[in-house]
Amino acid sequence: MFNFILIISITAIFVSVLILLNDLSYNFMKNRIIARGNWDLNICCGKTDVGKVNADIVKHSDVKNFVQISNIYQLPFRNNQFDEILCSHTIEHIENPQKFHEELSRIGRRVTYLVPPLWDVTAALNIFEHRWIFLTLKKQHHQLPPHIKLPLAYTYQKLFGQKIKA
Repeated sequence: MFNFILIISITAIFVSVLILLNDLSYNFMKNRIIARGNWDLNICCGKTDVGKVNADIVKHSDVKNFVQISNIYQLPFRNNQFDEILCSHTIEHIENPQKFHEELSRIGRRVTYLVPPLWDVTAALNIFEHRWIFLTLKKQHHQLPPHIKLPLAYTYQKLFGQKIKA
């Protein structure tokens, strides 16, 4: 009986640490970085209203200065139209991060990517929503970080669909 209680206790501690790390990454660190910026474009904004222009393929909520886009690889903006672009928790979801990075670099002088760092295990290994693992311990980047395909994500998403929460 003691071994069972010990295993349950260790499991509960482990799960608590994973939840705490995810909350630290996704809520605390993300919100601090977003608050420090002066974002001209918030690309794939979801429900986050922090840009002078907020753009996404779907309007998720009542966001000010919203522009609906039909293709993330051919954005309806001029070359160097924006000084500061925020791309928060988007690049790990898409088919072709390099192509998207090239398009963001075309329309903006400085792109800030917020990605799940490796220490945020529950986000980094989320096969239900993500397609890529970014090989970094940092949350914020101004260049596309090294990345690899997330094992099993493509197969799972092909069978059951990609679950995306905005």
